[in-house]
Amino acid sequence: MAEKQSSSAARKSFFALFLTTIVLFVLSWLFVLRLTGRPRPLDRKVLTTQKLPTFFHHVKSQSSNGLSRAILVNNGGREEEPPKREQGFQDKDGAMNCNGNVKEPLKIFMYDLDPEFHFGLLDWKPQGDRIWPDIRTEIPPYPEGLNLQHSIEYWLTLDLLASEISDNPNNRVAMRVQNSSEADLIFVPFFSSLSYNRFSKQNPHQKKSVNKVLQAKLVKFLTAQKEWKMSGGRDHIVMAHHPNSMLDARMQLWPSIFILADFGRYPLNIANVDKDVIAPYKHMVESYANDTSDFDSRQTLLFFQGSIYRKDGGFARQELFYLLKDEKDVHFAFGSLKNNGVIKAGQGMRLSKFCLNIAGDTPSSNRLFDAIASHCVPVIISDDIELPYEDILDYSEFCVFVRTSDAVKENFLINLIRSIRKEEWTQMWEKLKEVETLFEYQYPAKDGDAVQMIWQSLARKVPGVKMKINKSRRYSDAVVPGKDGGLRSIPAPKNFW
Repeated sequence: MAEKQSSSAARKSFFALFLTTIVLFVLSWLFVLRLTGRPRPLDRKVLTTQKLPTFFHHVKSQSSNGLSRAILVNNGGREEEPPKREQGFQDKDGAMNCNGNVKEPLKIFMYDLDPEFHFGLLDWKPQGDRIWPDIRTEIPPYPEGLNLQHSIEYWLTLDLLASEISDNPNNRVAMRVQNSSEADLIFVPFFSSLSYNRFSKQNPHQKKSVNKVLQAKLVKFLTAQKEWKMSGGRDHIVMAHHPNSMLDARMQLWPSIFILADFGRYPLNIANVDKDVIAPYKHMVESYANDTSDFDSRQTLLFFQGSIYRKDGGFARQELFYLLKDEKDVHFAFGSLKNNGVIKAGQGMRLSKFCLNIAGDTPSSNRLFDAIASHCVPVIISDDIELPYEDILDYSEFCVFVRTSDAVKENFLINLIRSIRKEEWTQMWEKLKEVETLFEYQYPAKDGDAVQMIWQSLARKVPGVKMKINKSRRYSDAVVPGKDGGLRSIPAPKNFW
């Protein structure tokens, strides 16, 4: 009898322990759920004031004239127009928006190079030990003519100097800082394109041209700086917009960020779209203010004026000349700077619906940006061309792209251009007028102009640059015993681009 009572008591104790364990387990899970948060009811006020995101994917559509068009289809299955970008890609408060840009101004440390590398090339004579002109009272002029199309170095340097005296520093895209440890990037103010244009010819009494001497001096200076040694040059900005500028120094300075017109004369391991920035040419024709033209008033269908016989990728120019020269509404003629060539070209572009941009000795040319400034829809025939800001700007909205192999087929190009309807052309023409300011160089810089767009392109390179630099610091130099009983250093491995 006692054994049965004892067994019953044991079962009751075990059952009570089991229930206690279950209760504690449930309570512990409830406690965890409270710590991690729980779903809250939707705030209808938020839903009425905030637009839910729509997810798009691209579907390629072929229009009746054979041109490729992009249609965006939303997550409800409905076709919609792509979201429109604001001109200049900036928020209402002037800060850069979420197109890969940053809201804080880009912090730039600029070397105080001797004037012989920059404004001294413009025949500016510094007084005393001054390095920079006082841009509040004097701005050395840049030479006209073909020199001007590669003048980006001049405008960017002026903008950095202006950032130190700006009345509105909060509206700036890039700011000069005096301490390199605070900088996002390091700016090298060498006017390399001007150096090539004016000083690449070797005089009989010179062993080397001034251009070659300056490049050698620049390499020696940069590679000796602590800023270069700390990053291997990866965070340095080197301007080489003219395709023949920096030909000697580029092999030593290649880890840096080059600002180029294209990659036509650079091997991929020296310059590429992941590492470097493509900047627009400064257009040579005047901007077309108050454009009241339309499809019908622009009576020339297709316009080209320039050098016809070129080498390398420019063979297509002469092929197209023979294919198009007899078309009655096509202007395809030789042109140069002589006899007011630029003025005549600008006048012809303003009277034309489409303007040919054909590869020459290099994939790019200033002609594209002259066409944009003239609101003449560019027809780009250059398979290897790289375009400025193409990571955020869709050129197919205002340009026609044709493969070279197709363009040189008999009647292909002219039939394609004739098939583009008035409505399509007008849409591209309107877009040209919207984006033209993105390619304007000016001082002082204005919101969304070429100067600010280049700084924004550089800002989008900063995270990748920082990652490369940080990865290169994974290993520090190790000191180990040597064979003779002393110590020897094992250098850290080098991680290049």
